[in-house]
Amino acid sequence: MSAAPFAPNEKSCTKEGLLDLASILNRKAAQVAGQLEPETANTLRRHMAVINSYYSNLIEGNRTLPHQIREAQRGNFEDDPVARDKQIESLAHIDVQAWIASEDRSLEEVISVDFIKELHRRFYRDLPSDLKKVELDETGEIAWVEGGKFRDRGVKVGRHIPPDAENLEQLMTQFCNEYKSVRHQGDRRLIAIAAAHHRFLWIHPFLDGNGRVVRLWTDAAFRAAGLESVGVWCLSRGLAIYSEKYKSNLAQADAVQQGQTDGRGPLSELGLARFCHFVLDTSVDQVSYISELLNLKSMKRRIEDFVASRDDLKPASTWVLYQAFIQGSISRSDALALTGERDERTARRLLKKLRDLGLLVDADPKDSRSPLLWSVPEHAEPVYFPKLSPQ
Repeated sequence: MSAAPFAPNEKSCTKEGLLDLASILNRKAAQVAGQLEPETANTLRRHMAVINSYYSNLIEGNRTLPHQIREAQRGNFEDDPVARDKQIESLAHIDVQAWIASEDRSLEEVISVDFIKELHRRFYRDLPSDLKKVELDETGEIAWVEGGKFRDRGVKVGRHIPPDAENLEQLMTQFCNEYKSVRHQGDRRLIAIAAAHHRFLWIHPFLDGNGRVVRLWTDAAFRAAGLESVGVWCLSRGLAIYSEKYKSNLAQADAVQQGQTDGRGPLSELGLARFCHFVLDTSVDQVSYISELLNLKSMKRRIEDFVASRDDLKPASTWVLYQAFIQGSISRSDALALTGERDERTARRLLKKLRDLGLLVDADPKDSRSPLLWSVPEHAEPVYFPKLSPQ
């Protein structure tokens, strides 16, 4: 059984406007990267890791909210065993994201069977046993997921029957060889990654966890392809918001070839091209959403709105927070000066309040003289980043 065609041909790319979309995505993602100092970008990536985990898991039915994920990060788990397990699952996603971000990998490294298996292994490594249990649709038989190992049996996913287990090593090797091909250069790499997202799910190499793993893999591949701002914006947010379109486009790309004009291969090229359009368009949508929020004027206004909403913060707090945002960090002496207070003790009290509220954090917690970093505490998120996630 073949997953061909692996990417839309020139005609399909033109018809669906894929090269234009890929170019727009590349340009907008670069603009986001250029908007931020490294420290601010890292702050946002840490915050967005929770958001990405929330939305990717939501697609699979895990409704653990961001504030519950953050509680779990602090070691505060739900009493209910099912809710607790889902918190652990959300943390596993964040841990894998951190591992992906910890090294600069080439696209060739990311598009490899070893990397894909390692993603799956790390995701399942610390999951509770109940989350490794799968009930097979047809028989009701219970099977157990082994992290990092391709499935050893046939499965059915909705109406789709993925390839037989004995063909998986060969298919996934072919998958990697096709998407590492020199045919995919420049912006065409982004189209190929979008296509690979579907073909991975069509092959369904693992017994479970394929959706989460392919979304993690897609983020890693986009990053390796040069979209440095991945992690500041969140594709999974768009896929979850438009989940019905996501699922319907996946199903359309599952279709067999629809006549002689529908590409070369057993699967529909038109269906694949439309899926690529959906993924690239959704990516552009999410980059645009974040880019608009990170615009300096609009961010200053929202910081100002947040400060005005607090009875315990003076208006001068806006300037301190805004400068920390645009500079990436701010020295304590500069922060004190920006308060406009003549009395140093009053200025220090204001800085302490900003730190107590989590709006500023120490660059080095062990050094009381280290610069201060801009931060996004949970209570500020609805103002700083409206509609980013449910509260």
